[in-house]
Amino acid sequence: MKKIILTTTALALTAGMAFADAHSVVRMGTEGAYPPYNFINDDGEVDGLERALGDELCARAELTCEWVTNEWDSIIPNLTSGNYDTIIAGMSITDERDEVIDFTQAYIPPTPSLFMGMDPDLSLDGAVVAAQTGTIQAGYLAEQEGVTLIEFATPDETVAAVRNGEADAVFADNDFLTQIADEDADMSIILDPVPLGGGVGMGLREGDELIEAFDAAITSMKEDGSLNALLIEWFGEDTQTW
Repeated sequence: MKKIILTTTALALTAGMAFADAHSVVRMGTEGAYPPYNFINDDGEVDGLERALGDELCARAELTCEWVTNEWDSIIPNLTSGNYDTIIAGMSITDERDEVIDFTQAYIPPTPSLFMGMDPDLSLDGAVVAAQTGTIQAGYLAEQEGVTLIEFATPDETVAAVRNGEADAVFADNDFLTQIADEDADMSIILDPVPLGGGVGMGLREGDELIEAFDAAITSMKEDGSLNALLIEWFGEDTQTW
């Protein structure tokens, strides 16, 4: 059975290479402001889990990739208008987004979203909670009675709102918040985790055949264990893996 699976993956990768010439340079769109998923390093280059993953996926699909940064609140419109070819930016797969773009299979498993704040006894009823604009977390909070949502353009601003007393808590992805809570003695994970989304995948324009090449490359990384190794490298031993 393992040989059959590996053969299927190899055939899919070969099929992807057949149209790779039509996409000789693939522009990989990311935010560059969401560590450890993606960020700009001291050399001014895109870095993080998704940079390492994206480069490996392009290598396996025999594609040449260039990295492009874009603000989160316009990241989908700029994909559909052709300013880049993919979104690889910690984007959760949702039905709403899938109506506008196509997704690869998830490369990060579904993980619960978390609240982080300074008061371990905080009640969500009556709380002011910060979230990044256009995220599944902001969408969830907007539907909760008794919660005041304040939205910000960047993840760093949501955390700063808690530190400066503008918000009681921030609501965001597990791996983003746990890293901050581990490094900041004033911050802690509070309240109950909330399962949202279908994992994190790459976004592409609807009908783009590149999805086949990237899907095959993601599958091959899952099968040989290299994707799990990357998740552990960037998120730690306790992260969810495949």
